[in-house]
Amino acid sequence: MDPGSTIGRHGRSIARFWSSSLAAEMEYQFNLLIEVAATLITLAGSLFTLSLFFGHGQQLGGWSWDAALVVLGIYTLLNGFSSTLLRPNLGNLVKQVQSGSLDFVLLKPMDSQVWLSLRTLSPWGLPEMLLGLALVVVGTIRSGVRPDAITILTGGLMVLAGVTILYSLWFVLAATSIWFVKIWNATEVLRSLLAAGQYPVSAYPPALRLVFTTLLPVAFLTTVPAEALLGLANGRSVLAGIALAGLSLLGSRALWRLALRHYTSASS
Repeated sequence: MDPGSTIGRHGRSIARFWSSSLAAEMEYQFNLLIEVAATLITLAGSLFTLSLFFGHGQQLGGWSWDAALVVLGIYTLLNGFSSTLLRPNLGNLVKQVQSGSLDFVLLKPMDSQVWLSLRTLSPWGLPEMLLGLALVVVGTIRSGVRPDAITILTGGLMVLAGVTILYSLWFVLAATSIWFVKIWNATEVLRSLLAAGQYPVSAYPPALRLVFTTLLPVAFLTTVPAEALLGLANGRSVLAGIALAGLSLLGSRALWRLALRHYTSASS
């Protein structure tokens, strides 16, 4: 089958999925106001907590207040992305495995991983993504940085790498529900651990810094993209982030294929 036609068919299907999801969700428009208010309160709390680490001329792990805002902004953006796509879709994956309705997904003429990852779009994470983006812009400008096209492109690439790594971590955990039933508890643990990304990694002790760079790549979710946008990233960290994103995506794909070979329908 022609790859171009397959991508086009998948893209049209996803566009229809998202259109129907948005139509269904927007029947409850008051929820949008509640979500915006909740996001503003959460962000205000994060800003207050971050401000506690800064005094007169004080820095956090070598980061100024304005530069740390970029890190927090990227974290907020990624958290909004999780609410928009990861939680609604990968949460359903766990339920489908438990109920046996995953059978119907596997029979569809569409790649099962794509279908499971992009079937639903929740608009309630979009305000958080927009606020995160605004915080990144404000922090960058207040830091006195005037990024050129190369810096913006590198920063955008690193944010995309962070999104890919985050997706892969979520999908791998959700896919293991084929072997383990109570896997959703592990995703809550993952969310708690990833919350460390709202602060620069250099602010943590050396042992945690090593963990957040290797075992749990929090550094490549927020700190390295922030460094890239501020023109502080070196080529080695950028290449490492891109390589890690590619490997994590391939790893999630390989694990899914392995999981399907071990899948036994709960409905049979």
